[in-house]
Amino acid sequence: MKISSCFDAGSIVVDSMEHAGDIRLQVRHDSNSEFAQWFYFRLQGAAGQACQMRFLNAAQCAYPKGWVDYQAVASYDRQHWFRVPTQFDGQVLTIQHTPEEDSIYYAYFEPYSWERHLQLIGQAQSSPRCKVRDLGNTLDGRDLNLLVIGDEAPGKRKVWLTARQHPGETMAEWFVEGTLSRLLDEQDALAGALLDKATFYVVPNMNPDGSCRGNLRTNAAGTNLNREWANPTMEKSPEVWLVREAMREIGVDLYLDAHGDEALPYNFVAGSEGNPGYNARREALENSFKAAWLVHNPDFQDTYGYERDHFGEANMTLATNHIADYFDCLAYTIEMPFKDNANRPSALYGWNGERSKQLGASVLHPIAAVIDQLR
Repeated sequence: MKISSCFDAGSIVVDSMEHAGDIRLQVRHDSNSEFAQWFYFRLQGAAGQACQMRFLNAAQCAYPKGWVDYQAVASYDRQHWFRVPTQFDGQVLTIQHTPEEDSIYYAYFEPYSWERHLQLIGQAQSSPRCKVRDLGNTLDGRDLNLLVIGDEAPGKRKVWLTARQHPGETMAEWFVEGTLSRLLDEQDALAGALLDKATFYVVPNMNPDGSCRGNLRTNAAGTNLNREWANPTMEKSPEVWLVREAMREIGVDLYLDAHGDEALPYNFVAGSEGNPGYNARREALENSFKAAWLVHNPDFQDTYGYERDHFGEANMTLATNHIADYFDCLAYTIEMPFKDNANRPSALYGWNGERSKQLGASVLHPIAAVIDQLR
């Protein structure tokens, strides 16, 4: 038997593996950081054997509540992912699975590879609706790209969508892929109507270095990008600094930031109600946005989510809070589950890339509901 993780987003520490029934692992920490939750590895030579893979440091990971009722994902071809039996006893996370083939991959969530990211950009720019803009480089020297969808004409609303500030939250880029699939479809009437009124600015991957390194929360420097928006630097958080400068140059009327939540098995949004600049206009926009999404996609809900911040007590280093007050605009963090959507569960797949894409495609409906009231 052999376990390896020397590939895009791969991450695991092997303690010992004397036989298939006793494989002992550790979840690796992010680069230069204490965060640990993401894993992605390949197991070879165990076809037909009952494997027991134990993650010995699960209780010491960043979000131990994320292991409760969690099922890991597996794939033989890295295209089709399915859930496998997983248990957490409060200390150790255990995957029990009998592979059918000699090569199989296990991961925390369905990965979104750097190669697929580059293909997404290439496919997007093949549309006459899309232009690719280079914002600069990450600490590891990777490109940070902005997709501009639609004409940049005077008077049009400016809608921004970012994803994967936390690189292990791969459902966020699947979400973006779904949004782009509609925006770039010239036969989609809703997309066409929105592009008559708005230009979309999309950063599909805010954290390329963390994505390739197999990090959950941080970039190459060990920085949590979603705590940098009040004062980013080119030394620690160039990704935020570059995107924020582009926003200030272009303007923002609506901002959506796609994420994944480890513990809550629901799709929900978090707004800026704790901001010192929160007002009745922004509250009305938030309510209209949520109401429209509830109508158009049953995978979205507004019963479960984060506890609302009290007015004036928001963390202003978060992207949603910073952008909402700086531009006095509607801003939402979109959260999707690592587990499953408890309201519409799927035992075989759980929440996955395809369902994230469908949710991303459906976000055009709530955007359309508020587009005329943004300014």
